[in-house]
Amino acid sequence: MNKLQENVQFGSGFPTLLRKELLRFWKVALQTVAAPVMTALLYLLVFAQILEGRVQVYGTLSYVAFLVPGLMMMSMLQNAFANPSSSLIQSRITGNLVFVLLPPLSYLDIFGAYVIAGVIRGLCVGLGLWLVAFLFVPLWPVQPLWLLAFAIMACAIFSCLGLIAGLWSEKFDQLAVFQNFLIMPATFLSGVFYSIHSLPPFWQAVSHWNPVFYMIDGFRFGFFAISDVSVWHSFAVVLSFFILISLLALKLLASGYKLRT
Repeated sequence: MNKLQENVQFGSGFPTLLRKELLRFWKVALQTVAAPVMTALLYLLVFAQILEGRVQVYGTLSYVAFLVPGLMMMSMLQNAFANPSSSLIQSRITGNLVFVLLPPLSYLDIFGAYVIAGVIRGLCVGLGLWLVAFLFVPLWPVQPLWLLAFAIMACAIFSCLGLIAGLWSEKFDQLAVFQNFLIMPATFLSGVFYSIHSLPPFWQAVSHWNPVFYMIDGFRFGFFAISDVSVWHSFAVVLSFFILISLLALKLLASGYKLRT
């Protein structure tokens, strides 16, 4: 019995797979972390020059301060999605996906390794952008627990989406469809650059059907303790979406969807 327990404890390939996924993006951090931070910084520079002093949100809050959390969340989500999706599609195309399937890894091991690595990459990008943003405006979270909760859940959701996209896609063109027609519109049209209260009633209603809006609004609440909707409402929506997407990704992995074909 003790020998069996020892094999279960030390024979799991989960730590190895997780380490592989972490090293995969960290060894090229200039491309996977620094480049997204630079892209978001360019957005900040352009919008700060054009709209600072012309747009007021939440009373006396400056537009630059309002913009930083939105850009952080947008960058985190896009990179959390990119990590598992690009890893799976590259493994499939190069033929080394078999090295993930041959070891005695459960679908929970695979799910955990890919999702956790995506979350960590997203958080690294968000942290990098937050530090660089201090050059423009010093931002300290007023509600750090809310900020951390929304950051982790949102990155986990998009890591799960990236996992699903990587399983579904058989070539980069299919993955690009997923990114261009789902991920990009959902992140850009979610209140990153504006408060939804500045929109006409119809588009306000449409925004409330976008789960990314609640991720950004809740994350922004962590910085300012101000939001467009109740933070508990946002938390309930994000948590529900996380459970739904996680269950879907787990079901696909458990069934071996497109993994053994």
